Amino acid sequence: MSRKITVAAAQVGAIDLSTPKRDVVERLIKLLREAADKKVQLVVFPECTLTTFFPRHLIGSQEELDKFFEHGEDITQSPDVKPLFDEAKSLGIDISVGYAERTPGGTGYNTCVYYSAGESRVLSKYRKVHLPGTKEPFEDPKAVNQLEKRYFTPGNLGFQGFRVPSLVQDAVKKETAKEGESAIGKGDPIMGMLICNDRRWPEAWRVYSLQGAELIMFGFNTGGNMAHLWGSKPMSLEEAKREALFHSRLVQQANSYMNACFSISSARCGLDDGKYDLIGGSAIVSPEGHVIAEAKTEDDELVVADIDLADCVQGKTKTFDYGRHRRIETYGLIDKQTGVVEPDLL
Repeated sequence: MSRKITVAAAQVGAIDLSTPKRDVVERLIKLLREAADKKVQLVVFPECTLTTFFPRHLIGSQEELDKFFEHGEDITQSPDVKPLFDEAKSLGIDISVGYAERTPGGTGYNTCVYYSAGESRVLSKYRKVHLPGTKEPFEDPKAVNQLEKRYFTPGNLGFQGFRVPSLVQDAVKKETAKEGESAIGKGDPIMGMLICNDRRWPEAWRVYSLQGAELIMFGFNTGGNMAHLWGSKPMSLEEAKREALFHSRLVQQANSYMNACFSISSARCGLDDGKYDLIGGSAIVSPEGHVIAEAKTEDDELVVADIDLADCVQGKTKTFDYGRHRRIETYGLIDKQTGVVEPDLL
């Protein structure tokens, strides 16, 4: 049975270091209203949506650093951000939004939440697990830094799939599996969230797909030229940006296919402060790995697609029928070893 929903990636263009959060939220609300005009039910916003990507900067003052974070447990009540959640509720649109979280205990996380307009509450919170970059800035003063390991702690919530009510028709979501019949493709949609670098790690996708995930959402801030971070071979700025965009598309398409799920990626992009280049490429990808819709700019842009979660069933019951085909007795190294251990030299 078809389980159709209309979804969107809300790509966000350049945000400067001095841009107030309230100004950014006004832009997000504008995108949300555009989504309402297009009958969108779910909008995915980028990683650290509310500010410039501050981990590129070495910030010495704790007071100054804390301005980039949202404080407390409930993001929906943050004075700067509350208008976004209020608007989502008013328009009846679910949203996933990324931000820098400072817990009451003082720990910093790179976080995103899924807010259900129908339920008027956050259904799920995810904290970024795979933090890239370094704790200390590069010695080269011309290098673009990536100091997430300095400002954030690796996420502690794991990869928890969750069902989302109020998106598919009542007759569809109440359909249940008969005795002896697969439950795949029935009930409320099963979703999961990642953040930026997480999308490059297949383990994260697989943990979600082992819970039946039909849609994975993630935002990202990806530099167009991060040679010091990635150690890439010498190339022009144009070549480096094409490579970054290629890899961003590659991991989204490949993992969507290998896990038989839809995915939505949302970029924070453009030229921050006139010099820090972030790629666009926000996209919606099918369970067969095809790009359904993709951003055409590096500005604020809504990327919309109608998707049918029933399209996940073929992959989940045929090529990637885990129950029949996975061989967990052979995967021991996956959860026992982090770094590479090579065979002995001959």
